[in-house]
Amino acid sequence: MLQVRGGRSGALATLFERHHARLYRYCLRMTGNRAASEDLVQDCFMRMLKYKATFKDDSAFVPWMFGIARNACVAHLRRAAIDHVPEEQIDREPLEPPVEASADGHDVDLVRRALLALPVERREVLVLSRYEFKTYEEIARALGCSVGAVKVRAHRAIKQLREIYLDLAEEASA
Repeated sequence: MLQVRGGRSGALATLFERHHARLYRYCLRMTGNRAASEDLVQDCFMRMLKYKATFKDDSAFVPWMFGIARNACVAHLRRAAIDHVPEEQIDREPLEPPVEASADGHDVDLVRRALLALPVERREVLVLSRYEFKTYEEIARALGCSVGAVKVRAHRAIKQLREIYLDLAEEASA
């Protein structure tokens, strides 16, 4: 990113190759929509180019990148005037092959639906910590808040996710 900031825009292609899949997964988990996620990844890299001057010498690239992705996803969801993703807008194809799920992938689908039903600020903490394996310190830097705030959001998100999951599981079994 330092090269991009220094005027070598071609270095952005290297960053794209390294990080576009991660950003796509993040955007997909935040929006539940494949087409929107593809557009958001492109938007993120355009924003990186546009805001390259905001990247500091001592900054870590990945938290900065996820901060841009977060802002892009939140803006997209705000434009769509939604806080959680309605059931009818969730792409039903699995995000990736299930690792430890029931034979039909039903549990994975319920978790995905429950995650997308969470408010954005709670969903993003879980996506970053559980799927992107970010530490609370890294998440705090990306979100511009304290580690304590991240811990509180994560705790509340897990509690709400559990409630939503159990409701969805009960509906599915009825």
